[in-house]
Amino acid sequence: FCYLYLRQSLERKGLEHFFKTMKQILFPPLLVLLLLGLSHGFFSHPPKSVQNQWKPALAASSASSPPSSPSDRESRAISSIQKAVRDVKIHNRRIIECEFPALAALNKLGDGTLRSTMEAEDANLSFAVKVVRSLSPPFAILPGPKARLVTGTAAPGSFLRKCEKLAPDVHSLRDGLDVPGLKGDDVIVICTPSSRQDFTAAASIARGGRTVVIINAFAKDQKSIEGKSALMAYYLKPLTYNSQVAGFLVRAYPNDWTTADVFEKKALGVLTDKEILVPGTNTPDLRASGRLVQKNVDQRALRERGRA
Repeated sequence: FCYLYLRQSLERKGLEHFFKTMKQILFPPLLVLLLLGLSHGFFSHPPKSVQNQWKPALAASSASSPPSSPSDRESRAISSIQKAVRDVKIHNRRIIECEFPALAALNKLGDGTLRSTMEAEDANLSFAVKVVRSLSPPFAILPGPKARLVTGTAAPGSFLRKCEKLAPDVHSLRDGLDVPGLKGDDVIVICTPSSRQDFTAAASIARGGRTVVIINAFAKDQKSIEGKSALMAYYLKPLTYNSQVAGFLVRAYPNDWTTADVFEKKALGVLTDKEILVPGTNTPDLRASGRLVQKNVDQRALRERGRA
């Protein structure tokens, strides 16, 4: 039928109309095939032959060095989260954590003022929305797992309204654990959970077989998240000595935990999960990294004194 139609078009209306007709017929299916190909490449899972071989790479790459800017930090964090979610059947942990200072020059909450608290809140939300988009198909009609933004039980109404502007299908844990509309391997992204109820909810959802990504948990203690069920996909912690930032502890999955020098950005030491995490938790013990940074600063001071 298509052949006859195109032949008649060529004979009756000329070559220009023929090419126009060809474009109208072939463009839609070619576009669909292209989008399906992109979707398949982006959401493909690792081959079964490697699903029982979890071998994190050594932290020798630039991904384990301190980020050069907030945008670089976000890019690395998102990449690590994507890899951790993709490899969930390899490491067999359904809770994926990400923890770093929301503001470039301050700690996770800011300096205690209302202004910095609001800035940190906005920064965390902006990053969480980027994570949701990175874990979802580029177009809603495409197949593949999607991500949903979820807020904690203690999140104020003003924060929820901000979320609704950026992610209209946001769900609050105040409304229960059942997030409407989830299918198959869809992922939940919880932005700044802050109560025992939030962490209990995350653990319950994960035990049900759904992957949960936690962004910058607040008021988390060593008992908040059980170590054997969680994986730290990205972690960035400034380490201070003599009241100055002298180094960083960085973890970017699948690399191990790296203590880095703030001056030359070189690695001072590398530790595995087993070596650095407080037993039974997903929280790193900072003492070894702190000693490495202190030793590095003291040796640097001695070298400079010797040159003088």
